[in-house]
Amino acid sequence: MLTRVKSAVASLMGGMMAGGSNGEHHSGSELPLKFPYSRPEFLGLSPDEIECSADHIARPILILKETKRLPWSTGYAEVINAGKSTLNEDQACCEVLVVKRRPAGSSTPNRTPLARRRSSLPNGEDVGLQENTDGSEDLTFHYWALFDGHAGSGAAVVAARLLHHHIALHLQEVTEILCTPNLLPPTCLGEEPISHHLTPTSQRALTRAASLRGAAGAPGSPSTPPTRFFTEKKVSHESLVVGAIENAFKDMDAQIEKEKAAYNVSGGCTALVVLYLLGKLYVGNAGDSRAIIIRAGQVIPMSTEFTPESERQRLQFLAYMQPHLLGNEFTHLEFPRRVQRKEVGKRMLYRDFTMSGWAYKTIEDDDLKFPLIYGEGKKARVLATIGVTRGLGDHNLKVHDSNIYIKPFLSCCPEVKVYPLAQHEHGADDVLVLGTDGLWDVLANQEVAEAVTSFLSNCDPDDQHRYTMAAQDLIMRARGVLKDRGWRISNDRLGSGDDISVYIIPLMYGNKQN
Repeated sequence: MLTRVKSAVASLMGGMMAGGSNGEHHSGSELPLKFPYSRPEFLGLSPDEIECSADHIARPILILKETKRLPWSTGYAEVINAGKSTLNEDQACCEVLVVKRRPAGSSTPNRTPLARRRSSLPNGEDVGLQENTDGSEDLTFHYWALFDGHAGSGAAVVAARLLHHHIALHLQEVTEILCTPNLLPPTCLGEEPISHHLTPTSQRALTRAASLRGAAGAPGSPSTPPTRFFTEKKVSHESLVVGAIENAFKDMDAQIEKEKAAYNVSGGCTALVVLYLLGKLYVGNAGDSRAIIIRAGQVIPMSTEFTPESERQRLQFLAYMQPHLLGNEFTHLEFPRRVQRKEVGKRMLYRDFTMSGWAYKTIEDDDLKFPLIYGEGKKARVLATIGVTRGLGDHNLKVHDSNIYIKPFLSCCPEVKVYPLAQHEHGADDVLVLGTDGLWDVLANQEVAEAVTSFLSNCDPDDQHRYTMAAQDLIMRARGVLKDRGWRISNDRLGSGDDISVYIIPLMYGNKQN
């Protein structure tokens, strides 16, 4: 076991995920691809341009050719890694989508619930993209997404093509409710929902009456139960959208697993998505990409990275409850360093899933096993193999030279944060920045905010290219310049050798939609 772990750690600490040295996972390589590898459709690249972009020495930065390809004058730029994998394993998707209402009398979702709606005008802005609030039309939402692949690009390519369709399917189930803002969602579909327009007095009376009547069948109660009991939780429209995003991630992960039986869907990927719907931004993140809002020069974090360190207690608890997942070769406990045999019987610092701090325990033979979580910072790994703990795919990923599967420790569930965009006024320099970890590995939130604010302040506010140029500037700052000692950024720091993808989304266009 020790030899296997040393081999895996040596490979991973060099910056490569297991099986990803050539950009594709060999397992199942005799199967056809679900979708061909490409760069984001909105870049409009020719096959020759895609081939030229995969230059690990020059590392050319790709940007949008036409701003009208993305809504809201969104800026986008990307660059390939410095040789970690043959292909750029990042993927991106951006769409304006319309969720079609479920056909009358249908109890199951329409399997083709959406249509793309792109305006012929710059920025994708026209009356046809106005949000529906009166329930008379279908539901429109804007969608931006970044996927950071590892151990191959297959899962990222599939997710970029399909995740928004899963989101639309789940939104379709609640479209009627979302399009009726003055009604609470019914607990059971088909029930009469309670109106927000009830006066406080009548609402209190309804609550008292329901309390006095009790449940159906109780002495003195009417034969028909009340529409809504006073003890029921009130569920907001916002939480229905959050639930739709969460379930879409789960379905996307299940589809990737299913597709692997017939197609070569290599590796896994992180996923960072943004929906603009009914005046709010919904930011869903599973992995270590990041989203921040820059408003009046201030940073508002909109995501949390999920790594072996940030999810230590969840991972340790799972291993404690299901020790067979460790294959009798790992320990769920954490120590400051590897325990040596000569230290058996001595007292050493440790942490368990119940602890945020540290304490001492007497070392036993079981503590000599390799730790579930090893390393720190960007070098922290789960089961000596993977450095992210949430994402899509990775169903076949195992510990090097073993039969220990890693997928049980990985979650496809995103954290979804909501920003009430319509409640704030935004200027031309107020933006949402999305970036894969290649950006954030070398630039802190405040550095990104200062760079973007400084760049935009020197641009013409009416220049539709300003956000793409700002995204290009960010990537130049993170990639740096190739010198004798590698890629270097400001203060001679090491630049990012990873794939980098960046969206810069101006928020003022969201205000114009309301």
